[in-house]
Amino acid sequence: MSTPIIKVLHEDWADHEIALPRYETHGAAGADLRANLPPEDRGRGVMLGPMQRAIIPTGLRVEIPEGFEMQIRPRSGLAYKHGISLANTPGTIDADYRGPLGVLLINLGQEPYLIEHGARIAQAIVAPVVQARFEVADTLGDTARGAGGFGSTGKG
Repeated sequence: MSTPIIKVLHEDWADHEIALPRYETHGAAGADLRANLPPEDRGRGVMLGPMQRAIIPTGLRVEIPEGFEMQIRPRSGLAYKHGISLANTPGTIDADYRGPLGVLLINLGQEPYLIEHGARIAQAIVAPVVQARFEVADTLGDTARGAGGFGSTGKG
């Protein structure tokens, strides 16, 4: 499989000095996304209080090749150290979406957290997509698990 190319367009107001999404190590699965705040918020940042949510702009729009998606996931360090996560994790950016790329952060911690201009706020994973066909059936095949739902395997 060839490497997909994600085309990136800056918003008119975006700070072009903020790094594009990039992989910080050779083996990284996720490319770091950075906060690219509007001019009026750059000096003060965005304060996220406990249990508060906010869409943090990246200043970017993307074009994802057909057959791929971009999954937006939390950064483990922010989650562990400060309780900062995504309210819809993983978020999905579809190949046909061309709007602004924002990250829906939530503060699950007990202290306010300041999101500064240029801070790494999430990671983007580009993954192949398979679209299934759904059909009504009269019966479903049997399995050892059967209809056992949440916690039914007795493991963890």
